[in-house]
Amino acid sequence: MISRRVAVIGAGAAGLVAARELRREGHVVVVFEKEDQVGGTWVYTQEVDSDQLGVDPSRVAVHSSLYSSLRTNLPREAMGFRDYPFVTRGDWSGDLRRFPGHKEVLMYLKEFARVFGVEEMVRFEVEVVKVCLVENNKWKVRSKKRGDGDIILEEVFDALVVCNGARHAQPHVADIPGIDVWPGKQMHSHNYRIPEPFRDQVVILVGNSFSAADISRDLACQVKEVHVASKFVADVTYEKQPGYDNMWLHSMIESAHEDGTMVFRNGRVVHADVILHCTGYKYDFPFLETNGIITVDDNRVGPLYKHVFPPALAPWLSFVGIVWKVIPFPAFELQSKWIAGVLSGRIMLPSQQEMMEDVKAFYSTLEASGKPKRYTHNMSDSMWYFFAVCLLFLLSISSSYVLQYEYNNWVAALCGCPGYGEWRSQMVYATVKNKSIRPETYRDEWEDEHLILEAQEEFIEYTSNGDMHL
Repeated sequence: MISRRVAVIGAGAAGLVAARELRREGHVVVVFEKEDQVGGTWVYTQEVDSDQLGVDPSRVAVHSSLYSSLRTNLPREAMGFRDYPFVTRGDWSGDLRRFPGHKEVLMYLKEFARVFGVEEMVRFEVEVVKVCLVENNKWKVRSKKRGDGDIILEEVFDALVVCNGARHAQPHVADIPGIDVWPGKQMHSHNYRIPEPFRDQVVILVGNSFSAADISRDLACQVKEVHVASKFVADVTYEKQPGYDNMWLHSMIESAHEDGTMVFRNGRVVHADVILHCTGYKYDFPFLETNGIITVDDNRVGPLYKHVFPPALAPWLSFVGIVWKVIPFPAFELQSKWIAGVLSGRIMLPSQQEMMEDVKAFYSTLEASGKPKRYTHNMSDSMWYFFAVCLLFLLSISSSYVLQYEYNNWVAALCGCPGYGEWRSQMVYATVKNKSIRPETYRDEWEDEHLILEAQEEFIEYTSNGDMHL
């Protein structure tokens, strides 16, 4: 097999497993991490952006988007890497819950990096300033060490793997008519940490995904009123949320006004102090120069073959972690195995033309199905169906999240390794169903112990060669 010198940008979950798989395949790996520890977005900090709305390009930005109370919305067994499951070990004194807090996830990633020797490949406090293509399809990486002033180090690598947590870097904010004259405070959920600063205020959250659900409940114990505006509910919606005397679900905001009021499409008028945008992120690769080959158009990063390889630059440039609405760590692991195998010559890619035709066909399918461009990398089979389940729980969820499992098993087959067990999808189904029925307690009420046994059986089978990391 061929050994390449590979630069990996980012030491979060994607970068760590990419580095491990690349080295397993015989490559020489350097991981660039601008912070002083591994973990990426799972590193909690009380610091926030200098512009809390996140729209000022000159702002001092903070990478982490964690709030203090955050717990996983997936069970830990389903989250783990294949041969290093996310379980408690020995006399573990950490967070024992099936849906643990963010500190436990960070500890898991740090242990993974230690057990597999990934930390020795990481250059900490080194920021990648610019990456550009040079002769013979190689990449010049310009980086600088924190504290070294303007000193720039230039190195050339055979390949570049981008794992910079691009999905959690550049906040996206809602477009609200009249917001420029509204006198209240605006911020993005990226910069939310604790509820105490909002005590006795009226807060409007825009968005109704997992972060909005968590943060609205977190705030309710401190604020005067919480109003959640969602585009996934009917324009007439105005509902007090069960279990709360100070929280309401609305249709979207129609307009903002100079007197501090917000008018919703349901006709309600609320005088608010804060608007908190829980509206997701834009993909962002500020260091990457590809002469226009790679673009980000309405959150479509492209063109990318199977969300990983740009056909014109494959295999010398690849991305891990572009996909969303997935169980992230297992998806990162399989993408990394694929990239490592392709770079070594063990796995062959289609021709550039064939990959480009596949991308175009994929885009045409999305367009024909009415799926917006911004959901190109969404691996749930239907965003709208998913929210219908969460909000109404009237439909079966047996087809939800189908795409990610088909995708994972397709990549696994290319890599010559077993696909992921059905128990993972069943855990996701059970979690979504439980959340729709009991949103306040779904993390702490679990009745599907048989799935845990199946998870253990898959792990034992996969690691039957004796290399078990328990």
